[in-house]
Amino acid sequence: MRRTKVTTLLLVTVATTLLGWLVVVGLERRATYLPAVPWVVDVALVGLAAAVFWAGWAVRSYLKGRRPSLDPLRAARTLVLAKAAALTGSILAGWYLAQVVAVLGDLAIEARRDRAVAAGIAAACALVLAVVGLVVEKFCQLPPEDTEPGPGGRSRAPGDHEPEADAAG
Repeated sequence: MRRTKVTTLLLVTVATTLLGWLVVVGLERRATYLPAVPWVVDVALVGLAAAVFWAGWAVRSYLKGRRPSLDPLRAARTLVLAKAAALTGSILAGWYLAQVVAVLGDLAIEARRDRAVAAGIAAACALVLAVVGLVVEKFCQLPPEDTEPGPGGRSRAPGDHEPEADAAG
């Protein structure tokens, strides 16, 4: 499985911001205003980032030799969780940034300014989730195998042996 590219996450964030901005502006033109982002969202995002980091730390400890055993399925699930966290953080960061961008022209109004601040904090928490996802993906990366080049420049696995020469000949 390939690691998630930062450019992919940036593109997802920008695309989500643009689409989200269109949705928010469209709703506000119809006199439908989204509520301010509650603080519980920030706590949930940071808590999720901490849980992903904790799961990744166990895999990292095993790979560094500080943990005696680790179920391979748990390591695979941790990698998938990290990828999902990175993408989810990117999407949520775009959505909350869209809400900030939608109210930028009205920052003189206290309610709109409060909404922008709440959405900005939520976007920062979502960014933390995305970054933690990328870091945990790095934790789950296996070190390169120690392989020696075999005949013809091909690398051999550590257990492979060259064919033994015929002693009689």
